[in-house]
Amino acid sequence: MRNSIYAVALILFSVLTFKASAQEGKAKNPVIFADVPDMSMIRVGDTYYMSSTTMHMNPGVPIMKSKDLINWKLVNYAYRTLADMDETNLKNGKSEYGHGSWASCIRYHNNTYYVSTFSGTTHKTYIYSTRNIEKGPWNLITLDAQYHDHTIFFDDDGKTYIIWSVRKLMIAELKDDLSGVKEGTQKVLIEDANAPAGKNVALGEGSQLFKVNGKYYLFNICWPQGGMRTVVVHRADNITGPWEGKVVLQDKGVAQGGLIDTPDGRWFAYLFQDHGAVGRIPFLVPVKWEDGWPVLGVDGKVPETLDLPASKGLIPGIVNSDEFSRKKGEPALPLVWQWNHNPDNSLWSVTERKGFLRLKTGRIDSLFLKSRNTLTQRTIGPVCTGTTMLDASNMKEGDFAGLSVFQRKFGQVGVKVLNGQKFVFMVSNKTDVPTELESLALLQNKVYLKIECDFRNKIDVAKFFYSLDGKVWKQIGGELKMEYTLMEHFMGYRFGLFNYATKNIGGYADFDYFHISDQISETN
Repeated sequence: MRNSIYAVALILFSVLTFKASAQEGKAKNPVIFADVPDMSMIRVGDTYYMSSTTMHMNPGVPIMKSKDLINWKLVNYAYRTLADMDETNLKNGKSEYGHGSWASCIRYHNNTYYVSTFSGTTHKTYIYSTRNIEKGPWNLITLDAQYHDHTIFFDDDGKTYIIWSVRKLMIAELKDDLSGVKEGTQKVLIEDANAPAGKNVALGEGSQLFKVNGKYYLFNICWPQGGMRTVVVHRADNITGPWEGKVVLQDKGVAQGGLIDTPDGRWFAYLFQDHGAVGRIPFLVPVKWEDGWPVLGVDGKVPETLDLPASKGLIPGIVNSDEFSRKKGEPALPLVWQWNHNPDNSLWSVTERKGFLRLKTGRIDSLFLKSRNTLTQRTIGPVCTGTTMLDASNMKEGDFAGLSVFQRKFGQVGVKVLNGQKFVFMVSNKTDVPTELESLALLQNKVYLKIECDFRNKIDVAKFFYSLDGKVWKQIGGELKMEYTLMEHFMGYRFGLFNYATKNIGGYADFDYFHISDQISETN
């Protein structure tokens, strides 16, 4: 009897172990635990390309590449800077926080890649094209209209269409050279994109159009009152209609995106979820076809695992450490980095001091969010740590430099110079009033800085540390309860390296490295 019980237990253990091992070898949702919203995706042969939104960050409209839909790598941007104006340059009290460029559309047609976007700052629409999406160069067409959340579609009949707007969706045919809308072609496509979800429904945006087996499928999102983001699909036999629509997914708020197929004939929907302070994070959802409709999910739900290769992590493809050491011919900054607004390129360098990023001051700023040349990259979930070493030897009176978790309600740890003395400080902007929570005299020029972020279960807490030797760390100030702000910044928290002057210009701060990890010290 005892042997039988042992045998049964052994079999059960083996089955559970095999099941766990099988799941470990599969991809898991979210496929990218980082802020990659408003995705648009194409497959060219066996390679996938995806574009996304980065708002007021530059360079803009990131292009990512994957061979398996799970492991992505940044390979390019559509533009270096979008425009040269006070808002984009953080001048005269103006900014483009909450604006910048949104909701891009990526397409491949006649051996050419197209990436389009629009801007709530310039109120224009931009179409970038290139034969080589990873290396460029890009050609630019500017349309003097703001086509909100648009999708561009190259149809089989040789015509090119653009669909845009909110709730009442519009369509127009573009000129052959894409330089504008053909006169007399603009009209209402769908009177109320939200109708399939019932009454008291908001949004009705995020248009993405696809053609499968001769039918047109238009993806949108809506938000029923008291509910969650919902995926609505309309279909038609002709691009001009008539259209019929239905709700195809309403689970966990995972919504907004479109369709992608694999070389072996499988289908997925790429969507994202609002996930607290880390931002809007991508999910993949299996798709089956029934009666000519895409059926999303497993029993209507977003699955935890996917029949795709497991993720190798977001380092180094989406975020990465940087020693700031450059060999001849290497770019000054890897693609993981983006500047807050347009940078002043005369005030930063990775060559003036070998192996260091130098951030120089060139104007007086009273507020961190109004200062230029903050260099950022994404935080990642479920947890992450950012670390740097700052040499403050050449900071001037009134200068502030260091490491930040960057959003409207930011947190900082760094060095300030006050009355000729250096201090290590921690500031919280949780209340929208930058508040110094702790300041300690610093009797040396080099200091190590660290921020740990915990996004598990939307805890969304950041902790701040400093060290005098890079080995023994001390927590400083208080914890920051990070908060994703919609209208003001509209993006997930980022690590940021900063240096700005409040009294005198001409000082500079040197950063020896930036290290990012997907771990935190649980003992703190």
